Amino acid sequence: MSHVHPTRDDPVVAGLSEVVGGPMGERARPHRWWTPAKVLLLLTAVTFALGMVQKAPCSLADGKDQNWVYSHMCYTDLRPLYVPRGLAEHEWPYSEDEQVRARYEVMEYPVGIAYWAWGTSWVTHWLNGSPDLEARGDAPVSALYDDPEVSDEQTIFLLVNAVGFGALALLASWLVSRTHRGRPWDAAAFALSPALLLTGLINWDLIAVALVAGALWAWSKDRPILTGVLIGLGTAAKLYPLFLLGGLLVICLRRRQYARFGVMTGWAVAAWAVANAPGYLTGPDQWKVFWTFNADRTADLGSVWMLIDQAGDVGFRAETINTWSWILFGAWCLAVFVIGMTAGRRRSASVEEVARRPSRDLIPRLAQLGYLIVVGFLLVNKVYSPQYVLWLLPLAVLARPRWRDQIAWQASEVFYFCTIWWYLGGYLAPPGGGDAGFYWVGIAIRVAGELYLAAVIVRDMYRPEHDPVRELPAADQPSMTTRSNVVAV
Repeated sequence: MSHVHPTRDDPVVAGLSEVVGGPMGERARPHRWWTPAKVLLLLTAVTFALGMVQKAPCSLADGKDQNWVYSHMCYTDLRPLYVPRGLAEHEWPYSEDEQVRARYEVMEYPVGIAYWAWGTSWVTHWLNGSPDLEARGDAPVSALYDDPEVSDEQTIFLLVNAVGFGALALLASWLVSRTHRGRPWDAAAFALSPALLLTGLINWDLIAVALVAGALWAWSKDRPILTGVLIGLGTAAKLYPLFLLGGLLVICLRRRQYARFGVMTGWAVAAWAVANAPGYLTGPDQWKVFWTFNADRTADLGSVWMLIDQAGDVGFRAETINTWSWILFGAWCLAVFVIGMTAGRRRSASVEEVARRPSRDLIPRLAQLGYLIVVGFLLVNKVYSPQYVLWLLPLAVLARPRWRDQIAWQASEVFYFCTIWWYLGGYLAPPGGGDAGFYWVGIAIRVAGELYLAAVIVRDMYRPEHDPVRELPAADQPSMTTRSNVVAV
């Protein structure tokens, strides 16, 4: 067999396989057509389809109040934003037209999401028979909420985005399966993820997730330019892909590949600038809204800041949280840098041998460093929406491909997913009034799950014999020699 089979590699899968006859035998022959990639794509499609079913009640049921949405845990941002962000009239997100700005709020998301939403609104109108947008422009915005045609478009808009998100999930699953040479089944934890099922349709985060999966794959295939481009495009959709450059910095310093890091950084900046150019050039003030919107936020849902603020009745100001969030994140990144530079080192005979054979060091993998950096950002951030778990998913799956640890971590995320909707629906409020303390428990459990996985990953970095990926050569790491076609993308 050309790849590691999970029934012979993972204790949890091996135990479950006893139900169907036990682990894969040494003389077993793979199926001619059902390759691991095809099975994983099928599993991803089933998981995402179940996610659409889970969100269906909020799209098909009429006349239900917001608490009904929260009780069924099927909330999504896509329908509520269709009218107030001008998508019902297919307005350009960065339009400076005074009439447009008087009618609609600016999209508070990065350009990658704004472009996607604008494009899918055009597809929605086309599927709905190209409605008369001039007539809509003459009507007050409040009238659009009661328009049956617009109501139908909200459902179509959600479905169009769902199809696109499904394609992104399939792409991400395929890329994850091909990142670790000889370990395609590691992507099964992504394909069968309850986090993907429950949160994939809440917002547009899967755009960045697919680009991050692509960056991890490109790095494993020794393509620094493509890696940088995908990181830059991912940063244009969400900020967090930028943090992969921190992990790449550690790896390149350990391998003395300074020029390679410069190439990746340069291409990342260039790709981000090109992606942002249309939005900035057509509406610089609207383009800046994303940055000012986040700067003005106070302690928000899911964050540790909110837990401390409510439990201690502190009353944090936005400026205080902004300052301390970046201080704490900077300290966290410094700690990850130290871990990355010291983990996996082996004693060598001389400095010359280190320069000649740097591969003697078991350098931490990009997925490991990426998970540690991104989880630190989420833990100190002032808002932690439930769909942000998707940011960690491909990194976590590749950093620690063990079902025991994946189940423990994702169980904490599912528990939090339940508590946030119970909290928003008022179901956790104590009868006598006051704050819903059980919601704090949900935040604490999610933090504990993420820190548990981080601790296991750090253990693997310092004791590589515990890392299942280290059993294969050159896993997730480009070769030391520069290929003749390294500039090809």
